[in-house]
Amino acid sequence: MNNRDRKSGSTGLQVMWFKRDLRVQDNAALSAAAAAGPVLPLYVVEPELWRQPEASGRHWAFLAECLEGLSEDLARLGQPLVVRTGDIVDVLAAIDARHGIAALYSHEETGGAWTFARDRRVAVWCRAQGIAWNEFRQHGVERGRSTRDGWAARWDAQMRGPLVPEVALGPLDGIDPGGIPRASDLGLAADPCPGRQAGGRAAGLERLDSFLTRRGIGYRREMSSPVTGARACSRLSPHIALGTLSLREITQATWARQRDVASAGPEGRDWRPSLSSFTGRLHWHCHFIQKLEDRPDLETVNMHRAYDDLRPSEPDTARLDAWSKGETGLPFVDACMRALLATGWLNFRMRAMLMAVASYHLWLDWRAPGLHLARCFTDYEPGIHWPQVQMQSGTTGINTHRIYNPVKQGKDQDPQGKFVRKWVPELRDIPDRHIQEPWLAENAGAVLGRRYPFPILDHLEAARLARQKVWAVRKSPGFRDEAAGLAAKHGSRKRPRRRAGSRATAQMSLPFAGPDGP
Repeated sequence: MNNRDRKSGSTGLQVMWFKRDLRVQDNAALSAAAAAGPVLPLYVVEPELWRQPEASGRHWAFLAECLEGLSEDLARLGQPLVVRTGDIVDVLAAIDARHGIAALYSHEETGGAWTFARDRRVAVWCRAQGIAWNEFRQHGVERGRSTRDGWAARWDAQMRGPLVPEVALGPLDGIDPGGIPRASDLGLAADPCPGRQAGGRAAGLERLDSFLTRRGIGYRREMSSPVTGARACSRLSPHIALGTLSLREITQATWARQRDVASAGPEGRDWRPSLSSFTGRLHWHCHFIQKLEDRPDLETVNMHRAYDDLRPSEPDTARLDAWSKGETGLPFVDACMRALLATGWLNFRMRAMLMAVASYHLWLDWRAPGLHLARCFTDYEPGIHWPQVQMQSGTTGINTHRIYNPVKQGKDQDPQGKFVRKWVPELRDIPDRHIQEPWLAENAGAVLGRRYPFPILDHLEAARLARQKVWAVRKSPGFRDEAAGLAAKHGSRKRPRRRAGSRATAQMSLPFAGPDGP
C-alpha cells in the first residue's frame, strides 16, 4: 500500500507486533489494534538479534515455549500468531506490499543497544511509508521524562489501572501463520539447562498462584539463601521479562493477597512481611529498567567515567574461564555458578556475589562477566542486568562498594553445606566444618589439586587490594560532582529505611530496602 492509498482512507491491516509482551491478557496494544480494524498478530524472529553476544539457547528455548502458548491463545480469540523470520523492516515491507498496513502497534521496549537501533530503523521506515506506529507503556518505566520526581506515585497509579480485557479477533484469509524455528536454525550453540523453568503463560500463572498461596510465606527471610530461595522466591522473573504475565496483573494479585491476609490470624502475620517485601521488589524491577531507559549506553560504558581505566580492558582469560565454569576453588562461588549453569536461575544475593567476586577479587572488567551471566540467566532483562552489573562492580559512583566475602557468604547462606555438596560433589570427603574452606581440612591434600582445584587466589588479600583501588577513585578531582549528577538523574527518591542502632543502607540508590529481587 502506498502513501496515497493510506491518505485516501484505503483499508489495511492493523499489525500487532509482539516483542516482550507475549500475552493476550492486559495487552493495551492488542486491544487498540483490534478496535481499529482487522489485526495481524505478528512475531518476528530476528536472526541478527540471536547472533548478539548475550543471546543463548536457553533464552530461545524459553521464548519458543512462550510463543507456542501465545499462538494458542490468539487462535482461541480468532486469529493465530503469524511468525516470520528475518529483518523486521523487510518483514513489514513485505506485509505492506501484499496486504497493506494501516497502522503498527506494539509496547515500548527498553532493551539493549541492538534493539534500540532496530526500533529506530522501524520508526524511520514507518515515517517514510506514512504508517502510524502506536507504542504503549509496558509497565512502570517512563519514556521521555527528565526527572525521577514523582516516579513512585506514577508507578502506583499505572499499576492501579484496570486490566485490559481480551479482545475477539477476526480470522485472516490467505496468510500462512508460519512456524517457530529451532535453535539450530538460528545458529545457536547447544545450551543444556536441565533445570530450566518452563515458558508460557500457563507456567507463569502457576508460579504466581503457588507463590501467593504457598511458597511465598517465608519470602522475606528465605530469599537470600540459594538453599531456600529457589522455592521461596516467586520465580516470575522470566515471565515478567517476556511479558507472559503483565506486571500490573502480578501487582494487583499481590495487593489482593495482602488484603486477604491483613486481618488473618498467625498465618497472616507470617505472610504480611513477605508480601510487603515482594511488592517492594516489583517497584525495584521498574526502578532499574528506568536507569537503562534514561541511559541506554549502560551496557557498554561505565556509569561514572572516573572508573574508565580502573581495570584492564582485556580480561584475564584463565580467571574468567575458571569463574565461568565454577572452578575457582572457592566452593560457594563455584556452587552458585554451577547451579546457574544447570538451572538458568539463581537468587539475587548470589547473583550479586558472583558479579562482585568477578569484579573485585578476580579484578575483571565487568563487560565480559556480565555477558556470561546474561547468557546464563533465563530471565535476562537488559534493563535490570546491566545497571546491576555495574552496581555490583562498583562503577556507578552512587553506590557504596559491596565486596562480598565468598567464604562468609557460604557460611551464612549455606551453613550446613548442603548447597555446596549438591553442586560441588568433588568435596564429598571434606568434613562439614571445612566445606566452605576445604584448604583447612586435614585431608585437603587428597582432594585439592586432584578432584577439585586449589583457590586461584587469596580471597582476603584480593579483597583488600580491590578495596584500596576502588576507594582511591572516589578521592579523584571532580568525582563527587559527577556522582551528584548521577544520583539526581538515577537515584531513588525514597529515603532508605534505618533499623534501630544501624547506619543507613549502603545501597544509596536502591529503593525499597534490600537488593533481593523477585
